[in-house]
Amino acid sequence: MQPKLRRIAAPRVRTFIALGILTLLLVGMTHVVMGVSSFIRTTGMTPATLFRLVFDTGADLAPINGRVNVVLLGIGGGIHDGADLTDTILILSFDEARHTLGMISVPRDIWSDTLQDKVNSAYHYGEIKKKGGGLVLSKAIISDMVGLPIQYGIVFDFTKFTTIINLVGGISVDVPTAFTDTQYPIAGKENDTCNGDPTYSCRYETIHFDTGVQVMNGERALQYVRSRHAEGAEGNDFSRGRRQQEVIVALKDKLMSWDVWRRVSRVQALYRAFDDATDTDMNISELATVGKLFMRVPQSHITRISIEDELYSPPENWYGRYVLLPKENFEAIHEFVRNALR
Repeated sequence: MQPKLRRIAAPRVRTFIALGILTLLLVGMTHVVMGVSSFIRTTGMTPATLFRLVFDTGADLAPINGRVNVVLLGIGGGIHDGADLTDTILILSFDEARHTLGMISVPRDIWSDTLQDKVNSAYHYGEIKKKGGGLVLSKAIISDMVGLPIQYGIVFDFTKFTTIINLVGGISVDVPTAFTDTQYPIAGKENDTCNGDPTYSCRYETIHFDTGVQVMNGERALQYVRSRHAEGAEGNDFSRGRRQQEVIVALKDKLMSWDVWRRVSRVQALYRAFDDATDTDMNISELATVGKLFMRVPQSHITRISIEDELYSPPENWYGRYVLLPKENFEAIHEFVRNALR
């Protein structure tokens, strides 16, 4: 009798297992569908756009000379003086056909005869004239300096960008050179009188970075890219530009991790954080397509470009302050950038 009972039970067990698997699949599919629906509601992205992003290239970005150029402008944010000066200016130049990316750091202190001021003030002057004019003016001025047509722009607020890095669990950055900055500004103390201290020492703190790979949270990464008063070469604008490139690439690498995207709630939180921290002249389809381009570029296909050797600082009495000028002319910088991108 025992073998007969096993023969009778076996089909029932297989049926229960099949039903269990089917139930799990249905639950899983329902969760995915609800997650996708929730994502579409949150972002405003249409199902057609989402389909094209997953199975095609995405929106048509209309490259010029085979390249799509996006400028990233980082502002300090807050309510202190100079909150809308773009202390970070970084151009992402994509070659769609070859899946390559050139990252060009533009020092904030380059003098613009058009503005009669430094390039980092373009966004400020544009916004004074018209809301949204900051991006328009910045793109025009920066395009003239580097010799590239700039189709799109993104402005990000440093004070809010830390949230994005924290949401992905921090980023790993390989620090090439140790440095100490004894005058890193403390947020909220920009106008503190420090009880009459003529050095205003209460406005600053000391930060230090050792060499080697380090996991940085948002606040630490912000210190790394904004430090300006370290001794030696790490205190100049060119080193800041290099560190900004390092953090952008490190964030890209972290965003490639499946762990970041496996929870719908985190995806929604990331979208809200990006939306809160940035302003752009791209629509949602174009922005998502640029994001896809960025994510698809492997590390080996990223070229980091600095125009440091093409610039010099004249005597401060020429302009009444520290500025940077081309050693020859801007046409020479244009040629340098074109060669570097090749």
